[in-house]
Amino acid sequence: MSSEFSAGPVLTHTSLREYFHGELSEALHNQQISAEHETIHYLTNLLTVFTRSEALFEPTDNGVDIKPLALTYGEALNENSALERTRLLQKLGDTALFIAGVFSDSLKTKLVDVDYYIAMGGSAYSSLSDAMRGYRAVSRAAFLFEELTHKFTDFVDVLNEVSESARASQDRDILRLYEVWLKTGSRRAEALLRREGIEPLTDSRPGTRH
Repeated sequence: MSSEFSAGPVLTHTSLREYFHGELSEALHNQQISAEHETIHYLTNLLTVFTRSEALFEPTDNGVDIKPLALTYGEALNENSALERTRLLQKLGDTALFIAGVFSDSLKTKLVDVDYYIAMGGSAYSSLSDAMRGYRAVSRAAFLFEELTHKFTDFVDVLNEVSESARASQDRDILRLYEVWLKTGSRRAEALLRREGIEPLTDSRPGTRH
């Protein structure tokens, strides 16, 4: 897991957090995406936490693996405890955002693609925002998850840039970029296609970006 972010000397937990904060700020600036301070802090923590494999992988019947999002969603729906339901929905949203942002290239060989993770993660964050709205003690958290909901695809793009920068990869899979743009409306994928001299056709997408 940590190899996904290997770049030079091993980073300490403190410097790793600082590294991700800097990379996120730069990626947000490069893509002209605005984000509240709390949201940037949240994304920084998300990246830092998921560098530990136990935060993403867990024992299953098929060995250590990532728990399917649909199972976590089902558990959240059937949970009577509001606190535990909130924890499960947050885990679902965080996992979906991390996988879509960091492992989007590997998803093309899976049964579900990046658009599935975007839909599941956005829905989980939306449910969290709705549940917290109206409770004064967690009103700031409601706004945080609302921003994560509405800008989920943008933040996937941001995490993708951070991950790509950390891997120092210069390879471009043009067909994959076009596929991601068609499915999600990713502004970053669109910009990278144009950088490669390819002009995406808006009317070729099945839907429009909200």
